[in-house]
Order: sequence, then C-alpha cells, then structure tokens
Amino acid sequence: MKFKILLIFVFPAIFFSCMTQPKNIAYFQDLEMYRQNVRMGELLSYEPIIKKFDELMITVTAPVLEQVTVAQFNLPLTSHFAPMEGGNYQQSLSVQTYIVDSDGSITFPVFGRIALAGLTKTQAVEKIKNLVANHIDDPVVTLKFMSFQVTVLGEVLKPGSFPVRQERMSIIDALGLAGDLTIQANRQNILLIRENDNGTDEFIRFDLTKSDIFTSPYYYLQQNDKIIVEPNKTRQLESKYGVADGYKFSIYSMLFSAVSIIASTTVAIISLRKK
Repeated sequence: MKFKILLIFVFPAIFFSCMTQPKNIAYFQDLEMYRQNVRMGELLSYEPIIKKFDELMITVTAPVLEQVTVAQFNLPLTSHFAPMEGGNYQQSLSVQTYIVDSDGSITFPVFGRIALAGLTKTQAVEKIKNLVANHIDDPVVTLKFMSFQVTVLGEVLKPGSFPVRQERMSIIDALGLAGDLTIQANRQNILLIRENDNGTDEFIRFDLTKSDIFTSPYYYLQQNDKIIVEPNKTRQLESKYGVADGYKFSIYSMLFSAVSIIASTTVAIISLRKK
C-alpha cells in the first residue's frame, strides 16, 4: 500500500518539478500576496532631484504689466540657422539652458549663483520664485530637466539610452522602452547602477519575479541610471560552449538532476518495502 501511494504522489511531483524548474519568466509571481499585505503609505511618491551637471531650462513669467521687468530674470534667446530643403537656411530662436556646475550651483540672472543640487524640482522652483517675488508680483517659475536619460543594456530586445521626457520613469518603464527582456534574460538578478554626487557608483539588484520592487526606493529612476540585464544560465552556456553545445549541456544537466531525484526516491521506496 505504501508503495502504491509513493508511486501516485512522488513521481508526478518529480515530473512536474523537472518541467517547471528550468524557466522562471513570469513577472511578479507573488502579486496577489503583495496586494493583500501592502499598507497605505508604503507606495512610493517620487520627484526628481537636481544633480551636478544636470542641464535645466528655467523660465520666469509674470502678469502682462510685469513683462518688461520679468525679462531680466530670463536668459536671452539664442539664434541659429537650420538647413531647409533646396539648400536654404532658416533662422530659429531657442531658449538657453543652465548647467549645474561641480559645486551644485547655477549662475542666474540678477541673483548670481544659486545652489540647486540636492533639491527636488518643487523645492528649486520655490527657491527661485521666492527670490523673484522680491522684485515682481505673482511670478511663475517653470523648470524642466533637459538631460534626463537612462540606459538599458544586456538581454533586452532594444538596448540603448532613452530620454525621460515626463521626468518620472520606473525601472519597469525603462525595460518597456527597451522592448522587454528576452527569453534568455535572468529576471531574478537585474542590476541597477547609479552614480552618486560624490562620484561613487551604487549597485542595486532587483528580482522581477517578486512584487516588493514596487516599494523599493530605487523603483523610480534618476538621471543617468544604467540597467544591466544579465543572461540566464542557459544563455551563459550558449555563449561559452556555442549555441548547440550549450543547449545540450543544459539538457544534460536537467536530465542528470531528474535521474538523481528518481534514484533517491527509488532507494526510499525500496527501503519502505523492505519494512
């Protein structure tokens, strides 16, 4: 009787474990558990932080009566000639931008150097607005990041660098821009490289099969973040031994594991029958 029970339950378990173990490609496999356990307030809010060497476009506007005065708080427009069809050129005007220097400051009209590095976009706008408000009533200050981009490399369909126009991008958004992960990607070991203000690099690992990524402080990306998608073991073997040999090696490894499990189970069955 014990022998029959083992045959019914043990061998199907071995069979299905061998089938499902090699690939782990589904995203957020514990999502339902995550949704049940996450508490309000744990979900992240995000606003980009200004860093050294960022390129910023800052403009100041005011009511119509203040237009002459407000002009002094804006950089002058620059003109350039753009080529047109037929060999002609057209003059265009563009707004100048500010570069945050190595000290974390910009040189602003009228006020001179203003420290912005380390501030959020809202904080920087409020700081400039308070300064301008000493000269004109109801100023409106807008700030836009002009050099915000992230880079995605490795086992994705379209690796490259991508501009962040909405100034808010998650690691999931970035991987989507790169065309998603390939079937050979290791979804449990995504690497994020982030350069800190002191020049050192920070290395963070993500497991895309788990949902705790949504509450990670690194879920939303910062300027010049780099995402590296590493290959899975099968892909590594293909690279080392060639596609055919790597595939065979992977199959042999699976078969060896299955045989080992079956052998161990058989020994246990025989021991039970002897009893």
